[in-house]
Amino acid sequence: MNPAAHELLETSEALRTKAAEIDQHGLFAKMCKDQHLKSILMKHQRQMLNAYQQGINFMQGRGAHISHTAPSFQPENVSTGMSDQAQATMAPMPNAQSLSDSTIATLALNVHKSGSMMGMLWANECVDPNLRMYHVNGANLCQEMAYEIWTWMNQHGYYQPPTFSTQQMTQMSGMFQPMGTMGMQNMGTMPSMGNMGNTSYSQHQGSSSAMHQMNQHNQGKLQ
Repeated sequence: MNPAAHELLETSEALRTKAAEIDQHGLFAKMCKDQHLKSILMKHQRQMLNAYQQGINFMQGRGAHISHTAPSFQPENVSTGMSDQAQATMAPMPNAQSLSDSTIATLALNVHKSGSMMGMLWANECVDPNLRMYHVNGANLCQEMAYEIWTWMNQHGYYQPPTFSTQQMTQMSGMFQPMGTMGMQNMGTMPSMGNMGNTSYSQHQGSSSAMHQMNQHNQGKLQ
């Protein structure tokens, strides 16, 4: 299949973005001090390099076949809820000569979040199945990398999502109730779209016939 022009333009933009992120992650890895974060950044750089090369092969017609890659989350020890002991403090440094680990992680997290959203947006615009799956896999990879970065941030006190109380959680979950038996029965008796059209037509025909008979009756009275 010959890809549409917009598909090639979107894929070119994706490859340009991946190339910039590969460079960015290399610089981040050199600046960061935490060895665990550094290993995560280097791992992500290798994954993006593979995705970049796969896109190049596809664009240059080297017969790249894209298969579906299901998301894979690794279990990590994460915590939720605000805590004075766990939550780290931070402040911007306008004249910084280098980036802190928290800043590096935040920038990497935002890059992966944006990549996941854009990947699915590009995928939804693709007609070619292989090219569509390429962007879907890219979106999945980005959200996995975002989760891994967030996990590091969470463990170091940089990103603790707040939680509701038990009462608030119960109230939230109680807002939505399953459909009752009568509702299920009504759904079973609802006419299909085709039958709805026929029913509407029959009703229209019946109304027209009644009006015709009424007009004839009134004309008879006038005579």
